[in-house]
Amino acid sequence: SLRFSNLNTAKKTEYKRNLPVKEIFAGIRIFAAALLIIAVARPQSGVKGEQVTTQGIDIVLTLDVSSSMLAEDIKPNRIEAAKQVAAEFIKGRKHDRIGLVVFAAEGYTQCPLTIDYSVLLTFLDNVKTGIIDDGTAIGMGLAAAINRLRTSQAKSKVIILLTDGGNNRGEIDPLTAAEAARAFGIKIYTIGAGTRGTALYPVDDPVFGRRYVPMKVDIDESTLQKIADITEASYFRATNAEQLKEIYKEIDKMEKTKIEVKEYTRYSELFYYLAGAALVLLAGAAVFESTKFLIVP
Repeated sequence: SLRFSNLNTAKKTEYKRNLPVKEIFAGIRIFAAALLIIAVARPQSGVKGEQVTTQGIDIVLTLDVSSSMLAEDIKPNRIEAAKQVAAEFIKGRKHDRIGLVVFAAEGYTQCPLTIDYSVLLTFLDNVKTGIIDDGTAIGMGLAAAINRLRTSQAKSKVIILLTDGGNNRGEIDPLTAAEAARAFGIKIYTIGAGTRGTALYPVDDPVFGRRYVPMKVDIDESTLQKIADITEASYFRATNAEQLKEIYKEIDKMEKTKIEVKEYTRYSELFYYLAGAALVLLAGAAVFESTKFLIVP
């Protein structure tokens, strides 16, 4: 039959029975049918991935800022060396909350627990001697650190205490503080910083200027060892800057953040893509057959 309103129009258009075209449309229908059959089988594609779960550690660095920390047996001096290795320790941690407590005659929080290490490093850089009345209140420093950790929900809670002397100020005994830490599940790593014997200590003389006087190094290693033992941690002695670096590296190795990796495969249905493609092919073939590729008998 003709699909034109009059015969003259049909005569002006040349039509040929084009068997290759018919074969193409037949092939399209077969291909579309194959897609539908595959779609009915509901094939799926899988994407593999990994889920990483981290369990961070809560750490409070507890630093002695008494005037004796100006001694220069650990270069450039004890307090600056302690700040430098603490900064390196902070930069090397991942996923942990870290805080900073300082103590002399009393203890107070310089920076609460945070994962913003840039802020923490700024607070650390501002630490110096003379910001608190002089003395060495180890128990008070520990109490301030424990107060920051006692409500923590972290799996591991750690205090790293660095001092160059023995407890001579404050209302809280260091061993009592250690018992409290153990009750809260807190480990206390203790570090005694200073050479053995005597160390040069700077004195600013109004007449002769700065001069150095020998100062006896008197670290209460027995108490520091007991604090570590009570809380199932370790005591370290640093007599120079290199040893101090190695101690912090050792603690870093012992207190690693737990990282759990789970592999998974996420599947997606291909049915809709295949069925959609088949329907588009069938519809397209029908439209083209009924319009552009008409065949006049």
